[in-house]
Amino acid sequence: MPQNAAHDAHGHAASVHGHAHDHARAPAPACCHGRDDDHAPAHGGQGPEADPLAPPTAQGADLRTELRILQMDCPTEEALIRKSLSALPAVRSLDFNLMRRVLTVVHAPDALESILQAIRALGFSPEQAGAAEPAAEAAETSGSWWPLAASGAAALAAEAAHWTGAHWAVPAILALLAIAGCGLVTYRKGWTALRHGQLNINALMSIAVTGALILGQWAEAAMVMVLFTLAERIEARSLDRARRAVRGLMQLAPDRASVQQADGSWRDTPAKTVSPGDLVRTRPGERIALDGQVESGRSAVDQSPITGESLPVDKTAGDPVYAGTINGTGELHYRVLANAGESTLARIIRAIESAQSARAPTQRFVDRFARIYTPLVVLLAVAIAVLPPLLGLGGWYEWVYKALVLLVIACPCALVISTPVSIVSGLAAAARHGVLVKGGVHLEQGRLLRWIALDKTGTVTHGRPALTDAVALDATDPARSHAVAAALAARSDHPVSRAVAQGLDTGPAAPVEAFEALAGRGTQGLVDGSPHLLGNHRLIHERGLCSADLEARLEALEREGKTVVLLADEHRALALYAVADTIKPDSAAAIRALHTLGVRTAMLSGDNPHAVAAIAAQAGIDRAEGGLLPEDKLRIVDGLAAPGISVGMVGDGINDAPALARANVGFAMGAMGTDAAIETADVALMDDDLRKIPWFIRLSRATHRILVQNIVIALGIKAVFLVLTIAGLGTLWMAVFADVGASLLVVGNGLRLLRR
Repeated sequence: MPQNAAHDAHGHAASVHGHAHDHARAPAPACCHGRDDDHAPAHGGQGPEADPLAPPTAQGADLRTELRILQMDCPTEEALIRKSLSALPAVRSLDFNLMRRVLTVVHAPDALESILQAIRALGFSPEQAGAAEPAAEAAETSGSWWPLAASGAAALAAEAAHWTGAHWAVPAILALLAIAGCGLVTYRKGWTALRHGQLNINALMSIAVTGALILGQWAEAAMVMVLFTLAERIEARSLDRARRAVRGLMQLAPDRASVQQADGSWRDTPAKTVSPGDLVRTRPGERIALDGQVESGRSAVDQSPITGESLPVDKTAGDPVYAGTINGTGELHYRVLANAGESTLARIIRAIESAQSARAPTQRFVDRFARIYTPLVVLLAVAIAVLPPLLGLGGWYEWVYKALVLLVIACPCALVISTPVSIVSGLAAAARHGVLVKGGVHLEQGRLLRWIALDKTGTVTHGRPALTDAVALDATDPARSHAVAAALAARSDHPVSRAVAQGLDTGPAAPVEAFEALAGRGTQGLVDGSPHLLGNHRLIHERGLCSADLEARLEALEREGKTVVLLADEHRALALYAVADTIKPDSAAAIRALHTLGVRTAMLSGDNPHAVAAIAAQAGIDRAEGGLLPEDKLRIVDGLAAPGISVGMVGDGINDAPALARANVGFAMGAMGTDAAIETADVALMDDDLRKIPWFIRLSRATHRILVQNIVIALGIKAVFLVLTIAGLGTLWMAVFADVGASLLVVGNGLRLLRR
């Protein structure tokens, strides 16, 4: 029985992704400027062959070492470390993950100690990344608040002494105590930056506070340093929310698993020591520790941490389970398929972390702008401090003070952090909903999509034939006709026969004698001693059993893209059965949602044009193309693209890979547990739900809106205070409030994406 010809291939693509996107590195959320991205190596410093989803390994004769630097959480520190280590000939490449505070160095085998010494010389404390990272980070970020509180009290006392007319020494001593209590770290970082030719917020703040002390503004200098330190602490806590969003994924999978021993007993074992092939037991209510396949037991598993599915999924023998998901009320025994470091959850985490290495277009613009903005404002501050007094337009005190205010305003903190915190929040929000986005560049590109091209089989449809029509032509005993058809179909392993047998489900199959497969036509045999055949249109026609009415019914079903088989005895046709690949229940809703967003759709399939047109009509797809080869899909995707029009491609097979690679955004279906699908696509839908595509586009548009809002907030506040300062209305207090206030505003605005 011939099935619909040329079904789409389902083997997942190997990693053939070939986008011409910009894969420059991207920082995690930053607290200040000072980047030096012009020297960032491609692909995160690992060379063009590096796999961001693979665990760290030695690269040829070179070693790849991860160093955890708790003091490194913004591009200021990154720029200093990059400049220092780039001068070492044994260092091949550097990859900074500011989200995890981890530096990955590819270096000569004997160079590690010199690298550590160079980092320590900058005032940092590097250590090789290990299992205690979350605890170490918690200790670092918790920090004691009492020195800052004592400094704040001293600064307030200095302010009070100044206003009550106390001797100048009283506010001076109190101010120096306040600055010593909370500002020494700022001075140390500022001095390190200046020594290495960097102008960052620490250097600018150090100069401004020192200048205020020289001018005798004791109380103001102390309060400015206290406010700056307080704002830095609050900002760090705010940014930790974005870090925790990703770090929380790491804590989904339990550390231990109950593993069956050789004697049949069960023992709690560290999950990282469990090997593929081991049998693991998961009790009701427990989280599943590793990826595997159920061998015995039955339960409903909450897969929302991985796929975003809202309802638990029933699991029984033969079904896959995934690390980090939650077992329901039954006990499951499953055979481990991958070790802890290669589970679906582990690969998702690595993909999110590597996503920071592809900066979004807005982020690249902001970083370039910040590198120009700060030197210009510093030069303006120097000019304001020197030129007006020399030209007789006022005293030195007045204009130097204005210049100090401008130095504080010169820091592009809010501008620089406005983009990465929004991008990381968007990536984390997508991961929570089962949408794995492999970089901010793809998250931003999503808002520009105007066409979505979709594969048919396995993407819009289930990818397996199902019985759609069962019509008894012999009204005398339709139940017997269906039972005979089920008996003959059950003896064949052809997909169409299996679909008929499963669809009829008439109970235990009747015995079939003298069974014979008729190549290209169907089957025949004796059921209850009577000869019957189950075959296609050609077989019935050859046996002379067709009528004009039957021909019309068959033609109508075949125009719908269905494969029809008929049951007949020696004298007449008894029943007809139509089989087709059925549409997924969420496909039509996804297409409607895309149309609402102004996105048009096209179906590109290797299946026959009748079947493609029928499925496209059911789903509401705008354009349908059937009988396509991989190069045909690529050609159509190219044709859909135009200046200002971005095209997305959704697929799951080898024949989709060229079009996935060429599309502006490639979406992979069937990504659960499939390395190739995750590696090939820009976006992986972890539960194959097409409705996640319009959700992703809405997220992309929301991210872009927040990026624009943050840039306007940051630059607007800077511009206002720049004018106020030149007009003589700005103070150091106001400058600090403008700087840190704008920073906190853009951080809070960006974190709103986590609530989507």
